[in-house]
Amino acid sequence: MPNIPLRSGGPKARIAVIPGDGIGKEVTPVAVQLIKAAIAKRSRPIEFVDFDWGADKYLREKISLPEGAVEMLRDEFDAILFGALGDPRVPTNQHAADILLGLRFKLDLYVNARPTELLHERFTPLKNRTRDDLNLMVFRENTEGLYVGVGGFFKKGTTDEIAVQEDVNSHKGVDRIIRHAFNYARTHTRTPEGILPSSTAIPGATLRLCMSDKSNAMTFAHDLWQRVFKSVRAEYPDIDSRHLYIDTLAMELIRDPSQFDVIVTNNLFGDIISDLAAQLAGGLGLAPSGNIHPGHTSLFEPVHGSAPNIAGKGIANPFGSVLASSMLLEFLGWQQESAHLKQSVKSALEANITTPDLGGSKPTHEVSTWLLNHLSKTPL
Repeated sequence: MPNIPLRSGGPKARIAVIPGDGIGKEVTPVAVQLIKAAIAKRSRPIEFVDFDWGADKYLREKISLPEGAVEMLRDEFDAILFGALGDPRVPTNQHAADILLGLRFKLDLYVNARPTELLHERFTPLKNRTRDDLNLMVFRENTEGLYVGVGGFFKKGTTDEIAVQEDVNSHKGVDRIIRHAFNYARTHTRTPEGILPSSTAIPGATLRLCMSDKSNAMTFAHDLWQRVFKSVRAEYPDIDSRHLYIDTLAMELIRDPSQFDVIVTNNLFGDIISDLAAQLAGGLGLAPSGNIHPGHTSLFEPVHGSAPNIAGKGIANPFGSVLASSMLLEFLGWQQESAHLKQSVKSALEANITTPDLGGSKPTHEVSTWLLNHLSKTPL
């Protein structure tokens, strides 16, 4: 993820903070605290601005995404730190769709970046796998496919009902996500500390890339993916690239995850395969993500939901939000601070300072305090 010039035009990075609902309101403040601690030693200039967009505001004011919000975020902020959305008091989750999907589409955040890294061997359900075996990036096309809402009903509510959902794929959309994945593979390398940016392309050290579709069944939409992939890969002869059907990819990911570095696929398949990969590394509680438009305001969030069943109990797992914050710092170009933040999570897992969902007994505030102490004591 390349660093960006500050969108705000000022001396500080401006970060919009949207905690949302449920445990999002518990883990996001932890992430903000830890970002501040991670950047304190270099006095990085940063400003956080909180927004109360979520179920409470929606129920109170019938407003999900306020008028002018997208333009404000686009023009005045460098990045967005997002919590989670979803509340049983809004059974349709309309506010969640309006806010999260609205920001993805209206800010044109076409890259959904989902890193999967086994931070400790005890968290994988796979036998005899080490950290070296599971360290990859899934790039999911984030603005097209089956998620655009094109379709409708005919004779809804009757036994003759027909429901149609259109899979929308444009040449522009497919080209830019595949090209982004190839650029990432060329400019990053695998290290003992994870996949990291490389200042120069080193022959033989670039990452392997796999494009996945279902072109043997979806003969129109994914024929486009095949043709664009063939065209783009010709521009990157230094990258070891191949194609797998999505069902084969799912099987191979479980059989031998070590064969994958970079995976690029469409919106629906990326949603599914990245969750599968996350489960192999310990579950969604350890899964961060970035919704990115390179060079523009982008959004970073943990993958887990709002978890209303545990909200308010003080046992929410903050690691996903902290790891998403590490991605945010990398996006800003603050590589050392990003690595510092991720290392604090690794150290907590090694020390078994975890919440109950990861087999530990610590409440959220104790995990947060431990991480803060670790950051303050550990040099950059």
